[in-house]
Amino acid sequence: MPIAVTARPERGGVTVPPNWQGRRVLLTGHTGFKGAWLALWLASLGARVTGLSGPPPSTPSLYEQADVGAACEAEIACDVRDGDGVAAALASAQPEVVFHLAAQAIVRRALADPVETWGVNVVGTANVLTALPDSVRAVVVVTSDKCYRDIESGRAMVEDDPLGGKDPYSASKAAQELVVRAHRETLLRERGVLVASARAGNVIGGGDWAADRLVPDLVRAAAAGEPVVLRNPDAVRPWQHVLNPLSGYLALAARLLGPDGADFDEAWNFGPDADDAKPVRWMAERLRDRWPGGGPEVRVEPDPDAGKESVLLRLDSSKARERLGWAPVWDLAEGLDATVEWYVASDPRALCHAQIAAFSGR
Repeated sequence: MPIAVTARPERGGVTVPPNWQGRRVLLTGHTGFKGAWLALWLASLGARVTGLSGPPPSTPSLYEQADVGAACEAEIACDVRDGDGVAAALASAQPEVVFHLAAQAIVRRALADPVETWGVNVVGTANVLTALPDSVRAVVVVTSDKCYRDIESGRAMVEDDPLGGKDPYSASKAAQELVVRAHRETLLRERGVLVASARAGNVIGGGDWAADRLVPDLVRAAAAGEPVVLRNPDAVRPWQHVLNPLSGYLALAARLLGPDGADFDEAWNFGPDADDAKPVRWMAERLRDRWPGGGPEVRVEPDPDAGKESVLLRLDSSKARERLGWAPVWDLAEGLDATVEWYVASDPRALCHAQIAAFSGR
């Protein structure tokens, strides 16, 4: 049952095909921000989703607010560092497709506890790839744009650039890529299991409540009537709405499931247009301008750890555009509008489905 990807040139995006109907999908990290959005989207396409994750990483959480559990056929509570638990979950679910999104994704948390970060991001990925049952045909492992070594060079990173990372989080993502490559080349390709990695830029969108992220920090500051504090205001990031890279993950999985899937089991960048790479201060001010009644004051308080993070990040997604027919559907202005709309909505679950439908043109 191959999946065909249809380009949508008038909007520059990808139409996600409807024949996910009935496919068994295992999604790790479905209680997290990106994973929750992907679970809702896959369920709306008719996929039979099994979610594997620990508890939601924040309170509140998109998982709870949008009742993501109801979108899953089954849920398995499991830490990806538990190899036996991961193996049992995969054996039970017998998925055809695996999306591996479970991660420790906060840079400052990685500075405080690098061992946890290496365990979740590196050992967790190895556990998933080692335990894949024979039912699996395609795997998409989500890593990060921060996996590259020379990100301070000022140019946009391409997939063949050297891997690296000077801080624990970035280094863990580079190591995760090496785990993917090693399993693909020596263990999985010979079994007919196709594994690709996806490297996305900074995402925004409704339902992100993580600590030390710009949008949730601004939302919390607005609710408390306090200023939002920027620790690294001049850092440039490739911002995009969360649905943009998720559409790329779906398009990539579709290609892996197709008759020429072996041409696509490699690394892929999913980033915004070059003009949407903006400094943190710019993003905070634009979000504030869009907030009903005016958002919180923006205040800069330099963090002594700020120098341990990358200042400049840019992604070149030409390969995904040319070979997958993928491109961002919503530009940054539309993504900002959709994000603010979500946080002031009265029915988060309904708005999630409405935004997915609007994004995909259905």
